[in-house]
Amino acid sequence: MQALVAMAHRLKTREARALYALRKSTVEPVIGIIKSVMKFRQFLLRGVNNVSGEWDWACLAYNVKRRHRMQCA
Repeated sequence: MQALVAMAHRLKTREARALYALRKSTVEPVIGIIKSVMKFRQFLLRGVNNVSGEWDWACLAYNVKRRHRMQCA
């Protein structure tokens, strides 16, 4: 509860609200596309090496899809 009060106190100034609003625009859109459009919400494998490989496949799929869209346009 203390964190909520502290955040409310910080956001009382106009400058603080403007600075905090910038957080919305700095989200990496690629991650959102991979999660929502490609429906990659969780890893199927366990372990750092396996997860890394699975993430590489997801990124490769995104890049191939994007490249295909760019060539067809």
